[in-house]
This record gives sequence, structure tokens and C-alpha cells, in this order.
Amino acid sequence: MNAKTDTSEEQRENNFHTRCQIRDKVCGMIINNGSCTNVVSTTLMEKLGLTTVPHPKLYSLRWLYDNGEIRMTKQVRVPFSIKTYHDEVLYDMAPMSTSLVLLGCPWEFDKDVTYNGQNNTY
Repeated sequence: MNAKTDTSEEQRENNFHTRCQIRDKVCGMIINNGSCTNVVSTTLMEKLGLTTVPHPKLYSLRWLYDNGEIRMTKQVRVPFSIKTYHDEVLYDMAPMSTSLVLLGCPWEFDKDVTYNGQNNTY
């Protein structure tokens, strides 16, 4: 196996970690095309004082929370930017310790996002 193949195999399993700006705060963000939802940390929303709405379709997530299931009961619309890219996404809210913002398949589908992780390796 050559070095290029090793890098390609590694990249297949990685999430894309970046920073975004929400209002005047810089926040950690993970883009994960394997995630079935867009999730934002309850801590971030409390600090920013954004208004939440009841979730129209209650459900539970098990993989996100170390202590078992977490019930998704609220949503919040959050504007963010990454350099010159600006967007606003409707997120489900959950306690998260890994990141403040997680963008998954719903965002990628709604925005018709395409990217090539292999081009991002160095």
C-alpha cells in the first residue's frame, strides 16, 4: 500500500472539523455526512440567547449522548458564517461535548453541498 492509499483510507473515516462564526462568537463545527441530523449545543444557544421552537417531530438520539438516549424536543434557527460563506440552518438542540455545531445530511441535501475530501489532504 502506498502513502496516497493510506491517506485516502484515513480520509474516508474523518469528519471535517472547522470553525464558524455565530454572531460575534467563534465556534467549533463538525461537518459529518454520516449524521442524520443537524445539531447545535444547548450551551451555545443559552449563551447566545436565541429563541427556540418546539420540535415538530419528537425523536431520540442514542449515538450523540454518552449517557444513553437524548430526546430531541426543541429546534433553533441559527445564522453562521465560515469565511465568506453565510448560511442559516434549522438545528435540533442537544447537550454536546464534542462540538458546538454539527452539520449533517439534512444541510448537505438542502444546500446541494458537494466536496471532495481527498482534495483537502496535504
